[in-house]
Amino acid sequence: MSDGHGPPPETPSGWSAEQPPPYSAPPASPWTAPGAPQQPQQTPYGQPYGEPLQQQQPLGPGPQTPYPPYPHPQPGYGYAPPPQALRPGIIPLRPLGLGDILDGTIKLIRSNPKAVLGLSAVAALLASVPVAVGQAFVLDTVSGAFTDPESAYTSSGQLTSVYGLAAQYGGTLVSYMVQFVVVTLLTGVLTRILGRAVFGGGITAGEAWRLVKGRVPALFGVVAMMAVIMLVPLVVMVLLIVVVAMNVSSGGAGAILGLTFLFMIAYLGYYLFFTTRFAFASPIVVLEGRGAIESMRRSWHLVSGDFWRVFGILLLTSLLVGLVAGVLSVPFTLAGTLFGMFGAGSVATTVVSTVLIALGGTLGSMLTYPFQAGVAGLLYADRRMRSEAFDLVLQTAAIEQQRQGWVHASADELWHPSNSARP
Repeated sequence: MSDGHGPPPETPSGWSAEQPPPYSAPPASPWTAPGAPQQPQQTPYGQPYGEPLQQQQPLGPGPQTPYPPYPHPQPGYGYAPPPQALRPGIIPLRPLGLGDILDGTIKLIRSNPKAVLGLSAVAALLASVPVAVGQAFVLDTVSGAFTDPESAYTSSGQLTSVYGLAAQYGGTLVSYMVQFVVVTLLTGVLTRILGRAVFGGGITAGEAWRLVKGRVPALFGVVAMMAVIMLVPLVVMVLLIVVVAMNVSSGGAGAILGLTFLFMIAYLGYYLFFTTRFAFASPIVVLEGRGAIESMRRSWHLVSGDFWRVFGILLLTSLLVGLVAGVLSVPFTLAGTLFGMFGAGSVATTVVSTVLIALGGTLGSMLTYPFQAGVAGLLYADRRMRSEAFDLVLQTAAIEQQRQGWVHASADELWHPSNSARP
């Protein structure tokens, strides 16, 4: 035991005579480049590099920690967010989400309201007028029955009722025929406007029609084949129900109703399946320039990679658009119905009722047509981006157009599948 003034104690027994040196900071590395300056004095942990050593001040009475304070991070380090996707037009040029598709459709309508909403209003009016006329005649018949209930049992009253029902169903049939023509043409024009709006370019309704009119036969071919696909099961089922009704007794009404209910459930699934599979046929006809059968085959192929997602987006869009269209059209339709039923039964009443019902149908369809066409077109673009790397083609073209400062009409040719990275 030493008192601090004598020599250090001897090495305890059992220890090696050669002990390591006392702990200290590691020496500077002797390996330096020729002509390089000498390394500065070793800086303790927590001391800023290059500054002179500072004496740590005691924090107060009591034992002090031997560790220096934790150094603050230097600025300029951290996670850098990825660059934003190129967006020259209504959508970002990358695979799209549901929000991108809905937002792009709204931007399509807002970017060219005269062409989109104007053409949609004309198409909706042409399709709504026949239905409104038929309903107005039916309401006029009901109004007569309210004012004079006994007249419904006379021959003239029954004849008037027959005329009213014929007008209603005839107006519905005429409306379907008008929709077959007008809505098909409208879909083609709106798709061409959308194809240019993706690049940030504008196009007038007249220019869009000049570009689309050569594709009209193929568009009608797609709609006609879709009508056949949808009508054949209905015809078969109606014939089957008639045969069953003729071969069962009067107590078999419950079986017929049950069979009809099961058929409607099965037909709903059938309708949704084929509507989803061929949802891209019209955009393909317009943007890729293919024929009707080839467009339907290609639509089937594009949807195959992501059927449930396409189905869900189309179904959600239909529900949203139907809700908005109902909110806009129901007040006018209800007012026209009440006016026709409880009016005086004159020609003026019939005209006012027709106008109100037609106005309600026009307002509802004016938003339904462009929204459904826009969602179908953007979903088609999204599927090509995901399955064919089409976003790379669009980005390259958009950068070149930004360099030139304008969107050339040749941008429409980029939709052809020969320009895809993986056609």
